[in-house]
Amino acid sequence: MTEIDQNQRHTEKMKRIQTARKKMMAAKQGGEKGLIIVHTGNGKGKSSSGFGMIMRAIGHGMPCAVVQFIKGNWDTGEKRILTQHFARECQFHTMGEGFTWDTQDRQRDIAAAEAAWVKAQDLIRDPDIRLVLLDEINIAIRYDYLDVDRIVAFLQAEKPPMTHVILTGRHARPALIEAADLVSEMTEVKHPFKSQGIVAQRGVEF
Repeated sequence: MTEIDQNQRHTEKMKRIQTARKKMMAAKQGGEKGLIIVHTGNGKGKSSSGFGMIMRAIGHGMPCAVVQFIKGNWDTGEKRILTQHFARECQFHTMGEGFTWDTQDRQRDIAAAEAAWVKAQDLIRDPDIRLVLLDEINIAIRYDYLDVDRIVAFLQAEKPPMTHVILTGRHARPALIEAADLVSEMTEVKHPFKSQGIVAQRGVEF
């Protein structure tokens, strides 16, 4: 087969795909709506993806907010850029006190998670805020610091119709996955810490 033949076959194939795509999109009836989005799994990228969506929303002029449920007052790249350059576009609330193995105080962790959830509810209820990232909330749910049914009930009953809410963290509960509109699972294939003992890298992990 000559290169001309290959190019012609490629063009014909892309036309068929384009026609099928247009037909599929024409059949879709759903308009815009605020989504419940879950990022879970044991692979890297759950929070990173959430912060990428924050930046995308800011680019569209959509006010945003972040509530961090587990991470303590760390100096991270995402916190720096949002608080130093986009403070008007995105509220940033670090409510956690660090990993549970660092605090070693369950009641203190529960109190921090509850305070973060109160703040999260206030932000989600505000119809002017179009996207809210609940960073590592799945960890707080996993350890029963927060009740998943209460969170799902709130999202279904009180989230404004056009507000997107992203919930990140490993081990998302089935009830949350069922309630979500979009669920992504990050799968670890290879990690430098496990394979080479390389610690978290600035700009990649934090």
